[in-house]
Amino acid sequence: MSESEGKKAASSWISVAVDYGPLLVFLGVYRWSAPDNPSPAGELGAIIYGTGAFMVAAIIALLVSKWRLGKVSPMLWFSTALIVGFGSLTIFFGDPTFVQLKPTIIYAVFGVVLLGGFFAGRALLKILLEAAFEGLSDEGWLKLSRNWGVFFLALAGLNEVLRAQMDFEGWLWAKLWVFLPLTFLFTFSQIPMLLKHGLSFEDRDEPFKDEPPTGS
Repeated sequence: MSESEGKKAASSWISVAVDYGPLLVFLGVYRWSAPDNPSPAGELGAIIYGTGAFMVAAIIALLVSKWRLGKVSPMLWFSTALIVGFGSLTIFFGDPTFVQLKPTIIYAVFGVVLLGGFFAGRALLKILLEAAFEGLSDEGWLKLSRNWGVFFLALAGLNEVLRAQMDFEGWLWAKLWVFLPLTFLFTFSQIPMLLKHGLSFEDRDEPFKDEPPTGS
């Protein structure tokens, strides 16, 4: 492996850690704090501890992105701001609804923004990601923005369904075992379209590196 390939692989792993590390911290602290004998007070305490750790981890992830990747994408800024804001509301009011609503708001906002840009003839995903896929045409960027916009709106709806049907722990695990696999499968499904619209074959793995963050 060449030095450039090694740096690219390291950058990819850092991007994944930045996107999904805070969620894993949330899960870990929540499970560690959860009482052996379930009770409303114990459950709420575990949620508050997990939410506090989630907020700290999100801020650390943002700083790591700036330090190791040299940038913080607009999507990561927005996501971190909502994590801190809605996490603070969860802790202050003792109500997990706020932190559960955060993904819905993120997905819905970016879905509407991307689709609005698509109908206006602007590929806003390229701006939001601050990324460029080698050789990808303007039409390819527009289609990618449209597809991610629809996918984001679908995730917003799915989050609301799971939030209504599952307890907090079940919803939290769904973030890892439902949303994460769906995101990777969707990203993989876009590769044929990207190649058709000019993405260089050598950069066919770039969609995985630069996918919009959805793990938190």
